[in-house]
Amino acid sequence: MQATSNIHHGRAVIPAALREQLGLHDGDQLIWQVRDGELVATTRRAQLHRAQQRFQQTVAKDSPSLSEELAADRRRAADTE
Repeated sequence: MQATSNIHHGRAVIPAALREQLGLHDGDQLIWQVRDGELVATTRRAQLHRAQQRFQQTVAKDSPSLSEELAADRRRAADTE
């Protein structure tokens, strides 16, 4: 979807249709960047989702859960104390 917005006193209004599409609510924060001469806005939620996708691509599907390994290590350490 493409929409236009005017700037007034340094503020831009994000059209309701775009806010709805992005799941934005009052008080949500946007992260602004200039990328290749364009202004790009994103959310923390979108950044987290991209980071999780990148992580999933680097971890083999059949690899053990790192959190389960850590919990097992902690249990073993507690047993030896």
